[in-house]
Amino acid sequence: MNKLKPIILLIAIALTAFVPVQAQRVESDSPLIGKWDLTINMTQQQIENLGLFRHGLMASDGFPGWLMVKLSGFSTLTGYYVGYEGSARPIAEVVYDEATDKYHFTIPPQWMDIDDLYFEFSLKDDKLTGYQMLDGNKLEWTGVRAPSLKRTAPPIWGNPIEMITENMEKWVIPQNNKFQMIDGVMVNTESGGNLISIQKFEDFKLHVEFRYPAGSNSGIYLRGRHELQIEDSKGRTDDVSIGGIYGFIAPAVYAANAPGEWQTYDVTLVGRHVTVLLNGTEIISNRPIPGITGGSLDSKEGEPGPFQIQGDHGPVEFRKFTVTPAVN
Repeated sequence: MNKLKPIILLIAIALTAFVPVQAQRVESDSPLIGKWDLTINMTQQQIENLGLFRHGLMASDGFPGWLMVKLSGFSTLTGYYVGYEGSARPIAEVVYDEATDKYHFTIPPQWMDIDDLYFEFSLKDDKLTGYQMLDGNKLEWTGVRAPSLKRTAPPIWGNPIEMITENMEKWVIPQNNKFQMIDGVMVNTESGGNLISIQKFEDFKLHVEFRYPAGSNSGIYLRGRHELQIEDSKGRTDDVSIGGIYGFIAPAVYAANAPGEWQTYDVTLVGRHVTVLLNGTEIISNRPIPGITGGSLDSKEGEPGPFQIQGDHGPVEFRKFTVTPAVN
């Protein structure tokens, strides 16, 4: 029996050494990991079937979308998806089928009372090609890698541009427009069309003075792609409340004034990084915006874009909308 003890001890040591080696799995090297800007193509019949429309100056070559895939644990791919509307929705698992060399995932609907959405796609030459099933409609889509938008030098600021003028000539006036100038204030009296600036911007500072009545909802799309929420949030500090980048970044604190009172936004957007002050309180501090939000004009994140003011939700007023663009 005594002779067996050294042997048992050696076996135990060997097993102890083996366990952590087994646990040290190599992280997935899936080329799918990363952020993707999508273009979702719909026929006119599909648009009508789904009750959708091209609001504002939405890109005519397809509806925008966004996909992020990341590694969870040793080998499971998960992620987030943003479609035509709504916020970023979590993906429980992106499954790879080696036999077909394709990926697929399913997510529940958000603002539509329909069955789950099914996505299937392939990755070739660093581009995605696939389709989604949305309420019985097969929508073809493509995807390219989202740009990093990394800046190598600090911005050099140009001259401020005031976007609110008496005849609103700096904005594209939409169909079903409800915006009008009243005593020097740009007022959206009721739910109508979205305003889009004629001029496009890359990096900028923005000063906005606005107010809304109780229960109202609006938003400002930075570069036409990232919605800064305006809403009577009643004390909430989540990623869809006032001060948040819709569905992505929640404000650190609640800094809103009461409905009916004038409020201020001071925003700096450089590359992907955004800083937001609401009524003088910094609520987002140099945070990267992962991707486009629902309701974006397009998914071409590497290009300059206009401002879009949401007019299709509720009443809102603006008395200042001052943009200071970077000139480098």
